[in-house]
Amino acid sequence: MSGMSMTERPKRGVPEGLWVRCPQCKATVFKKEVAVRLNCCPECEHHFPTSAHDRIVQLLDEGSFEEWDTDLRPVDPLGFVDRIPYHQRLVEEQTKTGMYDAAVTGKGFVRGRGVVLGITDFAFMAGSMGSVVGEKLTRAVERATEAKMPLIIVSGSGGGARMQEGILSLMQMAKVSAALARYHQAGGLYVAILTNPTMGGVAASWAFQGDLTLAEPKAMIGFAGARTIKNTIRLELPEGFQTSEFLLKHGFVDRIVHRRDIRTEVARIIDYCEIG
Repeated sequence: MSGMSMTERPKRGVPEGLWVRCPQCKATVFKKEVAVRLNCCPECEHHFPTSAHDRIVQLLDEGSFEEWDTDLRPVDPLGFVDRIPYHQRLVEEQTKTGMYDAAVTGKGFVRGRGVVLGITDFAFMAGSMGSVVGEKLTRAVERATEAKMPLIIVSGSGGGARMQEGILSLMQMAKVSAALARYHQAGGLYVAILTNPTMGGVAASWAFQGDLTLAEPKAMIGFAGARTIKNTIRLELPEGFQTSEFLLKHGFVDRIVHRRDIRTEVARIIDYCEIG
């Protein structure tokens, strides 16, 4: 009616952070629904990045995780500077993630089966391997050897060896590998779980040394990036190159396992390959 004044209400926008766009199917999906599905897309099952904390919840029995070596902190032995000094970068990453470095290790239970667990988290400097990551994984392997417990390491490392620590980072490849060799000689069971991404020095060392190697669907796994390889050899790479499906076809991965099934699969493997 012309004589009636109407109160204008401000437009209500959609609160930020409720929705997320899937990089695979491009669907806009409700973030809480993604979280309920263990950070997997409800439309196409794309596996989103997952924190070390969430992987512990997904893999281990509730409340069973006992974290080790929580006081180990990285240092800047080379005084390395690129865009910003390395020591400043470490502080920024620690503030952002609430972690001292990219690895979390400890022990827990998978459906009642005791295991030693190591995880690298992509959120901290792309999960790259510095001295602290190598030291924590080595200690975890050595404790698994002493306790005669199955070992699980989940890789989320896109950065390989951390260039800011130079040779001190590269030597972690050999250090962790040597510990795994001793573990193998002692009859241990090592299950490697490769997630997106698993690249560089991590892929060239402990990530591919498991007695059984599992991978999440469509994970990027390899050493150098596909663009670098293509520019070096000047050849077209096969379709799906460096995906977990490609590696399964060519014998580098034993099984591709959806995130929702990983706990059951690991428990089954331990039962089949029981050690003690």
